[in-house]
Amino acid sequence: MGNGAQNYHHGDLRSALIEVATSRLAAHGVDSLSLRKLAEDAGVSRTAPYHHFKDKSALLSAIAAKGFSDWHATAKRIFEQTSKSPRARFREFVHEYVGYAAKHPEMYELMFGRTIWQNQAATPDLKEVAFPCFQFQVTMTRYWQEHGLLPNDKAALRLAQVTWGTLHGIARLLIDGIYADSSHIDEMCDCAADLFMQPR
Repeated sequence: MGNGAQNYHHGDLRSALIEVATSRLAAHGVDSLSLRKLAEDAGVSRTAPYHHFKDKSALLSAIAAKGFSDWHATAKRIFEQTSKSPRARFREFVHEYVGYAAKHPEMYELMFGRTIWQNQAATPDLKEVAFPCFQFQVTMTRYWQEHGLLPNDKAALRLAQVTWGTLHGIARLLIDGIYADSSHIDEMCDCAADLFMQPR
């Protein structure tokens, strides 16, 4: 291992490698990632990353899992703010979802793009984080239905898919530069929230 490696305990190295890889992803995009470059960035031997990731695909799944874990924590934080009304929490959720994509476009692309999912490359570890993250959206949707914010005559799963699809669409417009004027994104989020929420 290189000079920096002695600072890592074996159990911490995987987490440290994911952090380093996430930084490279944010700065240079997914094409810049490789296990060799990761070893260089982390200051470890070329073989060290292979003890934790069998190939680049496994590394990408691990990075995406971190993204889902971080987003899930944010969603839970918003949802569990009992000092705020359900309506205020729903609006904040809409803004935060699109805001997360805007702040972390490379991570968002990895989490929801073709690189992993279309290639059937998601590892069991990624699925264990990603699927409960969406399931939590269904749980939130059911809660908002019970509180009269969202239509109660629709299945919670379908409604969650449609609200998520709308937010994902706004996020993609922003990330892909199709709707490049980010100054209008707040208004778009408010518009989306108002369209979904039932009148008082």
